[in-house]
Amino acid sequence: MYILRTIKPEIRILAFDDGPFEFGTRGKDVLIGTIFRGGLFLDGVLKTDIEIDGDDAEKKIIDLVNRTKHKDQLRVIMLDGITFAGLNIVNIKKIFESTHLPVIVINRKMPDFEKFLGALRRSGNKRGLECVEAAGPVYKFEIDKKYIYFQFAGCDKDVAERVIKISTTHAAIPEPLRIAHLIATAIVRGESIGRA
Repeated sequence: MYILRTIKPEIRILAFDDGPFEFGTRGKDVLIGTIFRGGLFLDGVLKTDIEIDGDDAEKKIIDLVNRTKHKDQLRVIMLDGITFAGLNIVNIKKIFESTHLPVIVINRKMPDFEKFLGALRRSGNKRGLECVEAAGPVYKFEIDKKYIYFQFAGCDKDVAERVIKISTTHAAIPEPLRIAHLIATAIVRGESIGRA
């Protein structure tokens, strides 16, 4: 397990979120990564495209992380869930093993595993089932009287909670994810709209 010896207020976080898309469509969706110092300063933005309902999000995230000029400064990867562009599911343990950076997954709501796992089983998506298992249990964390839910790989629960607390500065979710969401939405729709 990777050990974060110190968690500074300006810990470098790379957070990923995808853009909105119409369910039932085929093609590509945008995936945005924001590089933040804690929840304070945006230092960089990464962009790639992923297949809607494909299986390339994990590889694309790993490639972006390992190629960025910021890699030596990064300490944590943060993801908005484990699914991108529909059912393009990532294995957070494999991302950790391939980048040597802990991964923290954030959800605004408790995932409906019964519904999600049912959809994966019906579609015969064995890899997706493995990714859900690899993500481990979901934990609840309170910030400013609101709850978010998280999973992690490559660190312990206490470290994940401290990173979440440090990076949640302007809303009910960590700032790196909030800004990744705004950018991804603006690229797809021309303007960032909706909850961020």
